[in-house]
Order: sequence, then C-alpha cells, then structure tokens
Amino acid sequence: MHTSTRANYNKTFSQEKYLAFQADIGATHDHTPPFRLAETPIFVPNALKERLMEACEEISQTIYHPKFKEWSEGAFDGGDLKVPAEDDHTLFLQMDFGVCYDEKGEPIPQLIEVQGFPSLYFFQELLAKKFKEHFEIPENYTCYFDGLDADAYLELLRQAIIGDTDPKSVVLLEIEPEKQATCIDFLCAQDKLGLKVLCLSQLKKEGRKLYYLDKAGTKVPVHKIFNRVIFDELLQRNDLERTFSFKDEVDVEWMGHPNWFYRISKYILPLLKSKYVPESFYLDKLEEYPTDLENYVLKPLFSFAGAGVNLHIDKATLDAIEDKKNFIIQKKVKYQPVLKTLNNESAKCEIRMLMIWEKGAPKAKIINNLARITKGEMVGVKYNKDKDWVGASVAFFEK
Repeated sequence: MHTSTRANYNKTFSQEKYLAFQADIGATHDHTPPFRLAETPIFVPNALKERLMEACEEISQTIYHPKFKEWSEGAFDGGDLKVPAEDDHTLFLQMDFGVCYDEKGEPIPQLIEVQGFPSLYFFQELLAKKFKEHFEIPENYTCYFDGLDADAYLELLRQAIIGDTDPKSVVLLEIEPEKQATCIDFLCAQDKLGLKVLCLSQLKKEGRKLYYLDKAGTKVPVHKIFNRVIFDELLQRNDLERTFSFKDEVDVEWMGHPNWFYRISKYILPLLKSKYVPESFYLDKLEEYPTDLENYVLKPLFSFAGAGVNLHIDKATLDAIEDKKNFIIQKKVKYQPVLKTLNNESAKCEIRMLMIWEKGAPKAKIINNLARITKGEMVGVKYNKDKDWVGASVAFFEK
C-alpha cells in the first residue's frame, strides 16, 4: 500500500530472517503458535489510516447511543446465556475491515465484523516487537494509536484489567487454554500482567465466592475475570466438569463482561449505517430476498473465526435454514490485492482495529491493531493452503 516502504521491505527480506523471526516468537514463551505467521507486516499510509479511524468513530456512534442495550436485547434470543451483573458498556471493542478500493481507486475500509470481546491484545505487542527486531521497519511507523508506545500500551491494559487488584486474584478464563489456538496470547498476558491463566473447570465456587487452587493446594480468591471463553464452544462442551455457571450470581468483576459477546457482534451489523459498512439484513426479517444473492454472504450471528460463513448462497440455501433468526446476510466485501509480495504476486488484507473503553470514559479509543493477509476468498487457513506471505500479521501506520 505504501509503495516505497513496501519496495524496501521486499528488497531486504530473506527467508533466513523469516525463519529466525518465527523461531524467536516460539522461543519467547516456549510455545509455537499453531496459526501461520505472515512474512510481512502491512504498511498503511495516512489516507487509509484516517479512513479507518473515521470508520471506527462512525460505527461506534450506534454503540454509544443511550438505547443501544434496548436495540441489542434481541441478540440473546440466539443463545441461552445471559450473565448477571452486566456493566454499562463494553471494555473491549474491535472492528474488522477488509481493505477495498473506492470509485476513485483509493483504499477504503469495509466493515466485516464488530466484536465486544477481547482479541489478541497481548500477542500483537510481541508480534510488532519481533517484526522490528528482525526486519527493516522504518522508525516513523507504529502499530499503536493515541500517542502510545509499547510500554504505555501495556500499562493501559494493566490498569484496565488488573487495576489495584492482586494479579493472582485476576484470572484469564478459558476452556482448556493450553489447547486453544490463541494460547500464545494467554502466555503473553500472563507474562506482562502476572494474572492466572485458568481453565473454566478449575474455577471453584462456594456460595457467591470464587476461587482456584494454587500448586500448593491453597485457595486463591478470584476477584476479577478476564473472560476469553467463546460461548459457541462452551455450549458444545457438556463433558466439561465445573462448579461455576455463567448464570450464577457471584461476587466477581468481569473485565470484559460476557454479555457484550452477544450485544456487539454480527447481530448489530444491520443496525449500522455508514459508507464503511456493507448493507446487512436479518434473515428472519426479510420479506423477500435480494435479487442478486450472488453478491451476498451468509453469516451465523454468534460463530467465531469464520465458522459457518457461506460465500455462495442462493434462494434454496436460505430456504433450507430452519433457525433463520440466527443468521444475517451481508453484501460481499470485495477485497483488493493491495499488498505486493514477492514474485510479483499480490495479497489481500484485513485490519482489525483494537479498541478499549475504559471505565468512566465517554467513549472507546483505538490503541492497537491486528492484521491478516490472504490470497484466497477468505482469511482462514483452508483458503490459503500451500500459500506463502499469508497469515497473522500487524499493520504499521505512518506517524
């Protein structure tokens, strides 16, 4: 996208550097991520940066609206989990954008998804750091926003998640965290914040109190939960023994309340109106289908990591769906091959803006980003088999 910076990066790239980069990330926490790390970051020029920031602000206006909870209440019809003690607003907010072209041929972001659930906030700090250590990244580029550097970014997250609480009493809660594809992020969070990474089955309850047992068998009280449990996975894990249910009334503070997973999700896409948002419709509320269904994609409301997305739909496909209230259709986003890789190949990319809405703040702010590079129809692994210069990455923006 930024041609001169891109040309210099490609010129100075080597496979030896890439392999050292991969090995360094794996050695940092003695854990190799199971997902593919891209050979390159994305260099974003100011024009696209400004559009991404404007898109986040426009979309956020719906979430900031006093009636947002009323508008999003229907999201709970699609699941049987509504957790007590919901707070006033989400702590984490993320927006995924495909990079496209406008009518003038200029890069423009188009919303793919919006989430009220934490992503890889900690791994992205490590990834950016290692890109800078192993490759030629100009000093006038940063992955951070709002005047942050890496130290200030991590301190902001520490204050938001840990605050004045003993880190041992703050748990990052997941289902078998060591088996998750995102385990590297949990290890980074543990290293930077000192919190406890805990499987849901290890969280114990006595009355309204929660605790876990440390290595010595001592009860450690849990005062805060940094929730990373994905509910569509939880609903499928009847084998998981546990004494705590998300429906329990307990004395704990949620750092990222679970209800925002539902409220801020694909469920709100049809509510959003912006030049940065492709039109979307609730499937169960359509009186008739658009005549150009080939230009739409079918999405389940509460799946994660692209599960259940159907890029090729027709009337018969939609008619066959029984639980239509759990689906939307969205106008297809036409990703453009804006990223020049080696061998004269180009790749498409998606940029996730990582935001945080601090307690007491009037609105959320952008603090970092996550990028994914693809040469296939979507960014998932199955669409990029046997391809290089694809996978997980980070965007560096002109300062």
